[in-house]
Amino acid sequence: MGPTTPAWNINNTVVNGSNNIEHFSCVSKFNTLKFLTVIIAMLGLAGNAIVLWLLAFHLHRNVFSVYVHNLACADFLQLCTQILGSLKCFLQLNRRHTFFLTIVFMFAYLAGLCMIAAISVERCLSVMWPIWYHCQRPRNTSSIMCALLWVFCLLLSFLLGEGCGLLFSDLKYYFCITCVSITTALIILLTVVPSVSSLALLVKMICGSHRIPVTRFYVTIALTLVVFIFLGLPFGICSYFLIMFKEFQSIFSYHVLKVTIFLSCVNSCANPIIYFLVGSIRHHRFQWQSLKLLLQRAMQDTPEEDSGERVSSQRSGEQESV
Repeated sequence: MGPTTPAWNINNTVVNGSNNIEHFSCVSKFNTLKFLTVIIAMLGLAGNAIVLWLLAFHLHRNVFSVYVHNLACADFLQLCTQILGSLKCFLQLNRRHTFFLTIVFMFAYLAGLCMIAAISVERCLSVMWPIWYHCQRPRNTSSIMCALLWVFCLLLSFLLGEGCGLLFSDLKYYFCITCVSITTALIILLTVVPSVSSLALLVKMICGSHRIPVTRFYVTIALTLVVFIFLGLPFGICSYFLIMFKEFQSIFSYHVLKVTIFLSCVNSCANPIIYFLVGSIRHHRFQWQSLKLLLQRAMQDTPEEDSGERVSSQRSGEQESV
Protein backbone atom coordinates (compact mmCIF):
# COMPACT_ATOMS: atom_id res chain seq x y z
CA MET A 1 0.00 0.00 0.00
CA GLY A 2 2.72 2.39 -1.04
CA PRO A 3 1.97 6.04 -1.55
CA THR A 4 2.08 7.54 -5.00
CA THR A 5 4.53 10.36 -5.59
CA PRO A 6 2.75 13.55 -6.66
CA ALA A 7 3.77 14.76 -10.10
CA TRP A 8 4.84 18.11 -8.74
CA ASN A 9 7.41 16.40 -6.49
CA ILE A 10 9.43 15.00 -9.40
CA ASN A 11 11.12 18.25 -10.22
CA ASN A 12 12.79 19.77 -7.20
CA THR A 13 13.29 23.12 -8.89
CA VAL A 14 10.42 25.44 -8.26
CA VAL A 15 9.55 28.47 -10.30
CA ASN A 16 7.18 31.34 -9.76
CA GLY A 17 3.63 30.16 -9.49
CA SER A 18 4.61 26.63 -8.49
CA ASN A 19 2.56 26.89 -5.30
CA ASN A 20 -0.59 27.20 -7.38
CA ILE A 21 0.41 24.18 -9.44
CA GLU A 22 1.09 22.17 -6.32
CA HIS A 23 -2.24 23.17 -4.79
CA PHE A 24 -4.09 22.20 -7.99
CA SER A 25 -2.33 18.81 -8.09
CA CYS A 26 -3.17 18.18 -4.44
CA VAL A 27 -6.82 19.07 -4.94
CA SER A 28 -7.04 16.89 -8.05
CA LYS A 29 -5.82 13.91 -6.06
CA PHE A 30 -8.45 14.48 -3.38
CA ASN A 31 -11.11 12.43 -5.12
CA THR A 32 -14.64 11.52 -4.16
CA LEU A 33 -13.61 8.38 -2.28
CA LYS A 34 -11.24 10.30 -0.02
CA PHE A 35 -13.88 12.95 0.58
CA LEU A 36 -16.42 10.31 1.62
CA THR A 37 -13.79 8.65 3.80
CA VAL A 38 -13.16 11.88 5.71
CA ILE A 39 -16.87 12.60 6.19
CA ILE A 40 -17.76 9.06 7.29
CA ALA A 41 -14.66 8.76 9.48
CA MET A 42 -15.52 12.00 11.32
CA LEU A 43 -19.03 10.70 11.98
CA GLY A 44 -17.51 7.43 13.17
CA LEU A 45 -15.15 9.28 15.50
CA ALA A 46 -18.12 10.99 17.08
CA GLY A 47 -20.01 7.71 17.48
CA ASN A 48 -17.07 5.83 18.99
CA ALA A 49 -16.25 8.79 21.25
CA ILE A 50 -19.79 8.65 22.64
CA VAL A 51 -19.44 4.89 23.25
CA LEU A 52 -16.09 5.40 25.00
CA TRP A 53 -17.49 8.20 27.15
CA LEU A 54 -20.57 6.23 28.19
CA LEU A 55 -18.66 3.04 28.97
CA ALA A 56 -15.97 4.89 30.88
CA PHE A 57 -18.10 7.19 33.04
CA HIS A 58 -21.79 6.27 32.93
CA LEU A 59 -22.21 2.48 32.77
CA HIS A 60 -21.20 -0.23 35.20
CA ARG A 61 -18.16 -2.18 34.07
CA ASN A 62 -18.66 -5.89 33.41
CA VAL A 63 -17.00 -8.77 31.60
CA PHE A 64 -18.17 -7.89 28.10
CA SER A 65 -18.20 -4.11 28.30
CA VAL A 66 -14.40 -4.21 28.76
CA TYR A 67 -14.02 -5.76 25.29
CA VAL A 68 -16.53 -3.35 23.76
CA HIS A 69 -14.62 -0.42 25.26
CA ASN A 70 -11.35 -1.64 23.76
CA LEU A 71 -13.04 -2.32 20.42
CA ALA A 72 -14.24 1.28 20.36
CA CYS A 73 -10.67 2.42 21.10
CA ALA A 74 -9.35 0.39 18.17
CA ASP A 75 -12.05 1.76 15.84
CA PHE A 76 -11.33 5.32 17.01
CA LEU A 77 -7.60 4.92 16.31
CA GLN A 78 -8.25 3.36 12.91
CA LEU A 79 -10.57 6.20 11.89
CA CYS A 80 -7.94 8.76 12.92
CA THR A 81 -5.43 7.15 10.57
CA GLN A 82 -8.06 7.09 7.82
CA ILE A 83 -8.60 10.84 8.12
CA LEU A 84 -4.88 11.66 8.21
CA GLY A 85 -4.20 9.32 5.29
CA SER A 86 -6.94 10.87 3.18
CA LEU A 87 -5.69 14.40 3.93
CA LYS A 88 -1.97 13.59 3.61
CA CYS A 89 -1.60 15.77 0.54
CA PHE A 90 -3.02 18.81 2.30
CA LEU A 91 -1.09 18.04 5.47
CA GLN A 92 2.11 17.65 3.39
CA LEU A 93 2.93 14.30 4.91
CA ASN A 94 6.05 12.72 3.44
CA ARG A 95 6.65 9.11 2.50
CA ARG A 96 7.87 8.16 5.98
CA HIS A 97 4.79 9.62 7.62
CA THR A 98 2.55 7.67 5.25
CA PHE A 99 4.36 4.43 6.05
CA PHE A 100 3.95 5.10 9.77
CA LEU A 101 0.21 5.70 9.31
CA THR A 102 0.01 2.39 7.46
CA ILE A 103 1.50 0.55 10.42
CA VAL A 104 -0.78 2.31 12.90
CA PHE A 105 -3.75 1.45 10.68
CA MET A 106 -2.76 -2.24 10.66
CA PHE A 107 -2.25 -2.13 14.42
CA ALA A 108 -5.76 -0.76 15.00
CA TYR A 109 -7.25 -3.12 12.41
CA LEU A 110 -5.76 -6.21 14.06
CA ALA A 111 -6.65 -4.99 17.56
CA GLY A 112 -10.28 -4.49 16.61
CA LEU A 113 -10.50 -7.95 15.08
CA CYS A 114 -8.91 -9.48 18.18
CA MET A 115 -11.50 -7.79 20.41
CA ILE A 116 -14.37 -9.13 18.28
CA ALA A 117 -12.93 -12.65 18.49
CA ALA A 118 -12.40 -12.36 22.25
CA ILE A 119 -15.99 -11.19 22.83
CA SER A 120 -17.39 -14.09 20.80
CA VAL A 121 -15.26 -16.72 22.52
CA GLU A 122 -16.01 -15.33 25.99
CA ARG A 123 -19.74 -15.31 25.29
CA CYS A 124 -19.61 -18.87 23.93
CA LEU A 125 -17.79 -20.12 27.03
CA SER A 126 -20.30 -18.43 29.34
CA VAL A 127 -23.17 -20.27 27.63
CA MET A 128 -21.62 -23.65 26.86
CA TRP A 129 -19.97 -24.17 30.26
CA PRO A 130 -21.72 -21.75 32.63
CA ILE A 131 -20.72 -23.48 35.89
CA TRP A 132 -17.03 -23.58 35.00
CA TYR A 133 -17.17 -20.07 33.59
CA HIS A 134 -18.75 -18.44 36.64
CA CYS A 135 -16.81 -20.47 39.22
CA GLN A 136 -13.35 -20.98 37.73
CA ARG A 137 -12.86 -17.90 35.59
CA PRO A 138 -10.22 -15.63 37.21
CA ARG A 139 -11.13 -12.06 38.04
CA ASN A 140 -9.97 -9.32 35.70
CA THR A 141 -9.58 -11.83 32.86
CA SER A 142 -11.12 -9.40 30.37
CA SER A 143 -8.78 -6.54 31.29
CA ILE A 144 -5.70 -8.78 31.22
CA MET A 145 -6.73 -10.35 27.92
CA CYS A 146 -7.28 -6.96 26.31
CA ALA A 147 -3.86 -5.74 27.45
CA LEU A 148 -2.20 -8.86 26.04
CA LEU A 149 -4.04 -8.49 22.74
CA TRP A 150 -2.93 -4.86 22.40
CA VAL A 151 0.70 -5.83 23.06
CA PHE A 152 0.50 -8.74 20.63
CA CYS A 153 -0.99 -6.59 17.84
CA LEU A 154 1.60 -3.87 18.46
CA LEU A 155 4.45 -6.39 18.24
CA LEU A 156 3.08 -7.99 15.07
CA SER A 157 2.52 -4.60 13.43
CA PHE A 158 6.05 -3.51 14.34
CA LEU A 159 7.56 -6.68 12.85
CA LEU A 160 5.44 -6.23 9.74
CA GLY A 161 6.54 -2.64 9.29
CA GLU A 162 10.18 -3.35 10.05
CA GLY A 163 10.36 -6.35 7.73
CA CYS A 164 8.60 -4.62 4.85
CA GLY A 165 10.72 -1.47 5.08
CA LEU A 166 8.00 0.82 6.41
CA LEU A 167 9.76 1.91 9.60
CA PHE A 168 13.47 2.16 10.26
CA SER A 169 15.20 -0.38 8.00
CA ASP A 170 15.10 -1.34 4.35
CA LEU A 171 12.91 -4.02 2.86
CA LYS A 172 13.74 -7.58 3.92
CA TYR A 173 11.87 -9.50 1.25
CA TYR A 174 11.59 -12.98 2.76
CA PHE A 175 11.01 -11.66 6.26
CA CYS A 176 8.32 -9.35 4.90
CA ILE A 177 6.63 -12.22 3.07
CA THR A 178 6.68 -14.28 6.28
CA CYS A 179 5.14 -11.47 8.33
CA VAL A 180 2.46 -10.84 5.71
CA SER A 181 1.60 -14.55 5.60
CA ILE A 182 1.39 -14.76 9.41
CA THR A 183 -0.76 -11.63 9.56
CA THR A 184 -3.15 -12.92 6.89
CA ALA A 185 -3.42 -16.32 8.58
CA LEU A 186 -4.18 -14.54 11.85
CA ILE A 187 -6.89 -12.44 10.19
CA ILE A 188 -8.54 -15.54 8.75
CA LEU A 189 -8.26 -17.40 12.06
CA LEU A 190 -9.71 -14.49 14.03
CA THR A 191 -12.61 -14.39 11.57
CA VAL A 192 -13.31 -18.14 11.63
CA VAL A 193 -13.15 -18.50 15.44
CA PRO A 194 -15.92 -15.99 16.27
CA SER A 195 -17.98 -17.26 13.35
CA VAL A 196 -17.85 -20.80 14.70
CA SER A 197 -18.55 -19.57 18.23
CA SER A 198 -21.59 -17.58 17.12
CA LEU A 199 -22.85 -20.50 15.04
CA ALA A 200 -22.46 -22.87 18.00
CA LEU A 201 -24.44 -20.49 20.18
CA LEU A 202 -27.16 -20.23 17.55
CA VAL A 203 -27.44 -24.02 17.31
CA LYS A 204 -27.68 -24.32 21.09
CA MET A 205 -30.33 -21.59 21.20
CA ILE A 206 -32.46 -23.25 18.53
CA CYS A 207 -31.81 -26.98 18.82
CA GLY A 208 -30.48 -27.50 22.35
CA SER A 209 -32.35 -29.58 24.92
CA HIS A 210 -32.39 -26.53 27.18
CA ARG A 211 -33.04 -23.73 24.76
CA ILE A 212 -31.43 -20.42 25.55
CA PRO A 213 -33.38 -17.29 24.66
CA VAL A 214 -31.73 -14.86 22.27
CA THR A 215 -30.42 -11.82 24.11
CA ARG A 216 -29.65 -8.35 22.87
CA PHE A 217 -25.95 -8.85 23.44
CA TYR A 218 -25.91 -11.95 21.22
CA VAL A 219 -27.60 -9.94 18.47
CA THR A 220 -25.03 -7.18 18.96
CA ILE A 221 -22.12 -9.61 18.63
CA ALA A 222 -23.63 -11.34 15.61
CA LEU A 223 -24.27 -8.09 13.76
CA THR A 224 -20.79 -6.79 14.57
CA LEU A 225 -19.25 -9.98 13.19
CA VAL A 226 -21.37 -10.01 10.03
CA VAL A 227 -20.54 -6.37 9.32
CA PHE A 228 -16.82 -7.06 9.73
CA ILE A 229 -16.94 -10.06 7.38
CA PHE A 230 -18.50 -7.97 4.62
CA LEU A 231 -16.75 -4.65 5.23
CA GLY A 232 -13.54 -5.28 7.20
CA LEU A 233 -12.28 -8.63 5.96
CA PRO A 234 -11.92 -7.65 2.25
CA PHE A 235 -9.05 -5.30 3.15
CA GLY A 236 -6.97 -8.09 4.72
CA ILE A 237 -7.60 -10.51 1.85
CA CYS A 238 -6.98 -7.94 -0.90
CA SER A 239 -3.76 -6.72 0.74
CA TYR A 240 -2.45 -10.28 0.96
CA PHE A 241 -3.04 -11.08 -2.71
CA LEU A 242 -1.58 -7.78 -3.90
CA ILE A 243 1.60 -8.26 -1.89
CA MET A 244 2.11 -11.99 -2.32
CA PHE A 245 1.13 -12.57 -5.94
CA LYS A 246 2.25 -10.17 -8.65
CA GLU A 247 -0.20 -11.62 -11.15
CA PHE A 248 -3.05 -10.37 -9.02
CA GLN A 249 -1.80 -6.80 -9.35
CA SER A 250 -3.21 -6.74 -12.86
CA ILE A 251 -6.54 -8.12 -11.64
CA PHE A 252 -6.91 -6.31 -8.31
CA SER A 253 -5.48 -2.86 -8.91
CA TYR A 254 -4.59 -0.53 -6.08
CA HIS A 255 -7.88 1.23 -6.74
CA VAL A 256 -9.59 -1.92 -5.46
CA LEU A 257 -7.37 -1.77 -2.36
CA LYS A 258 -8.49 1.82 -1.78
CA VAL A 259 -12.11 0.66 -1.95
CA THR A 260 -11.45 -2.03 0.67
CA ILE A 261 -9.79 0.60 2.90
CA PHE A 262 -12.92 2.72 2.54
CA LEU A 263 -15.07 -0.30 3.46
CA SER A 264 -12.97 -0.84 6.59
CA CYS A 265 -13.67 2.79 7.47
CA VAL A 266 -17.40 2.13 7.16
CA ASN A 267 -16.96 -0.98 9.33
CA SER A 268 -15.37 1.05 12.14
CA CYS A 269 -18.24 3.54 11.95
CA ALA A 270 -20.90 0.81 11.96
CA ASN A 271 -20.29 -0.57 15.45
CA PRO A 272 -21.75 2.38 17.41
CA ILE A 273 -24.73 2.36 15.05
CA ILE A 274 -25.24 -1.34 15.79
CA TYR A 275 -25.14 -0.73 19.54
CA PHE A 276 -27.70 2.05 19.48
CA LEU A 277 -29.88 0.31 16.90
CA VAL A 278 -30.08 -2.93 18.90
CA GLY A 279 -30.69 -0.94 22.07
CA SER A 280 -33.53 0.99 20.46
CA ILE A 281 -35.56 -2.13 19.64
CA ARG A 282 -37.99 -3.00 22.43
CA HIS A 283 -40.86 -5.44 22.05
CA HIS A 284 -40.29 -5.47 18.26
CA ARG A 285 -40.62 -1.68 18.08
CA PHE A 286 -38.12 1.14 17.84
CA GLN A 287 -37.97 3.36 20.92
CA TRP A 288 -35.48 6.20 20.87
CA GLN A 289 -34.41 7.19 24.36
CA SER A 290 -31.17 8.37 25.92
CA LEU A 291 -27.95 7.07 24.38
CA LYS A 292 -26.91 5.72 27.76
CA LEU A 293 -30.03 3.56 27.98
CA LEU A 294 -29.68 2.40 24.37
CA LEU A 295 -26.08 1.29 24.91
CA GLN A 296 -27.04 -0.35 28.21
CA ARG A 297 -29.74 -2.35 26.45
CA ALA A 298 -27.36 -3.39 23.66
CA MET A 299 -25.05 -4.85 26.34
CA GLN A 300 -27.97 -6.71 27.95
CA ASP A 301 -27.16 -10.43 28.20
CA THR A 302 -30.43 -11.52 29.85
CA PRO A 303 -33.74 -12.20 28.11
CA GLU A 304 -36.07 -9.25 28.07
CA GLU A 305 -39.32 -9.65 29.93
CA ASP A 306 -42.58 -8.28 28.70
CA SER A 307 -43.39 -6.89 32.12
CA GLY A 308 -40.58 -4.43 32.29
CA GLU A 309 -37.00 -3.53 31.59
CA ARG A 310 -34.22 -5.73 32.91
CA VAL A 311 -31.08 -4.04 34.09
CA SER A 312 -28.37 -5.30 31.78
CA SER A 313 -25.27 -4.17 33.53
CA GLN A 314 -25.94 -6.31 36.59
CA ARG A 315 -26.65 -9.62 34.87
CA SER A 316 -24.52 -9.51 31.75
CA GLY A 317 -21.46 -10.64 33.66
CA GLU A 318 -19.64 -10.21 36.89
CA GLN A 319 -18.41 -6.69 37.50
CA GLU A 320 -14.67 -6.38 37.28
CA SER A 321 -12.30 -4.17 39.17
CA VAL A 322 -9.70 -2.47 37.02
